[in-house]
Amino acid sequence: MRIYLVQHGKAKTKEEDPDRHLSEEGVQKTQESAEFIKPCGLRVKNIWHSGKPRAVQTAEILASGINVEVGLIRHDGLAPNDPVKPVIKEVEQAQGDVMIVGHLPFLGKLAGKLLAGKKETEIVVFQNSGIASLEDDSGGVWRLRWMIVPELIQGTER
Repeated sequence: MRIYLVQHGKAKTKEEDPDRHLSEEGVQKTQESAEFIKPCGLRVKNIWHSGKPRAVQTAEILASGINVEVGLIRHDGLAPNDPVKPVIKEVEQAQGDVMIVGHLPFLGKLAGKLLAGKKETEIVVFQNSGIASLEDDSGGVWRLRWMIVPELIQGTER
């Protein structure tokens, strides 16, 4: 099983937009990530997002670059300070690969718990619009397969 952890794209400030939709840069960088992964033929059953506008927009944009079997799902428990254990249980019970579009510090804690057994261990340095691919070897051992961040994509030819 694989999960793809995505920090939402760069959002507008609260002063610009109290709901914090994606900024122009956030939309652009997320579109670049979606275009970059398109040739990989990435396939997930669902994309879970927190329901916050910046996560919803990021999930919608990324869905254009991958094959999503079921759809985008607003998922409780993905807010910045939510506990990771309930989500880990749901991931373990998922019937297919899942993309999770969320927020820091939640994603960092989730990756730390899965990869090192400790949510306090910052294993993955997330960036807005970046994607980290984690894989379970079917024995409960998670490994980081790959990660892309917008600064690596910049300047690549498409």
